[in-house]
Amino acid sequence: MKEMTSKGLLTHLICIAVLVAAGNILMDGTAKGQNSKFNQPGNILLTDQFNNRVMEIDSSGNIVWQFGNGPADIAANAIVGTNDAERVGDLTLMSGTGIPAGVTKFCRAGCPDNRVLLIDRHGNIVWQYGQFRVTGSGPNQLNTPVQNTYVPESSGDDHVLITDQGNGRIIEVRRSDKAIVWEYDGLNNPNSAELLVTGDILISDENNNQALEVTHTMPSTVVHTYTTAGGVAFSGLAFSSRLPNGHTLITDSNNSRIVETDENGADFWHFFTNARPGSNPSPLPTRAVQLANGNVLISDQFNNQVIEITHTMPAVIVASYGTINDPGFSPNSALTKMNGPYSAYVIGDYTGITPPF
Repeated sequence: MKEMTSKGLLTHLICIAVLVAAGNILMDGTAKGQNSKFNQPGNILLTDQFNNRVMEIDSSGNIVWQFGNGPADIAANAIVGTNDAERVGDLTLMSGTGIPAGVTKFCRAGCPDNRVLLIDRHGNIVWQYGQFRVTGSGPNQLNTPVQNTYVPESSGDDHVLITDQGNGRIIEVRRSDKAIVWEYDGLNNPNSAELLVTGDILISDENNNQALEVTHTMPSTVVHTYTTAGGVAFSGLAFSSRLPNGHTLITDSNNSRIVETDENGADFWHFFTNARPGSNPSPLPTRAVQLANGNVLISDQFNNQVIEITHTMPAVIVASYGTINDPGFSPNSALTKMNGPYSAYVIGDYTGITPPF
């Protein structure tokens, strides 16, 4: 073997360093959103709550983009206990809800986050409301934000609806100066708010076991109240969305039920997530949205799954992510392990929910 000179060795090492660096740039870029599958319509954007991450997955469950790297990632440049995320163009709006004490070994005393973040595809925070680990109700302060809805404005100065659960309120914040331009108070552990095409706001008032449709005015008035479906009272109403047919899809969490209803409390369709083999007796589903194809996408929180089912009686599961009632962390796929998935939306499909543009 020919002996390498000092100059040759130096050149060789520089070449290796350049190749390694190039590989690192590629891997880092892929991890932060340079994957060619990023933001493809049909992908699913979901929140893996107790694994402190937002994931975009393809139909096979492969992670094509994520923000936050796992249950130990509880720093300010990540997201802690995220409950909700939606895609806004190629940005991602997400709520850092925080994790209660004792839920994970990394947060034995509890890990608040208390921020709503707008993230670019590279993982940079481009807008934020709330302060990391600061709990409050003053300007630029939140207490357990659980959901966020991007509200387009014709002026171009868009707003964000924030469900500020611990403060019992829904606030609408202007992006440019973070001023609160609308507020609805007096709620009991609210869990979501959506802007309807009528201009009203549909609120899930979880611990009051009701959905409220209120006017988008100051002060607001109640247009409709939803408390029962099919003669069964709601318990822990976690999410509600307005379907194209005028009905309302309710995530009736404590009853483990997804139900389609109207202002008269009819039961047009329902599905019980705890009736599946291997289910947690009380899985507490958190989000159910109807898709453009007619199916329903459900975040079945403590079954640690996201499932897509047909809108039929009985329903048929056509896709599932995570292993039923078996929490865990999988770094590259959502097929096997998640821990408390809280929300899931198909990218480009805003059926029943507020489109961001």
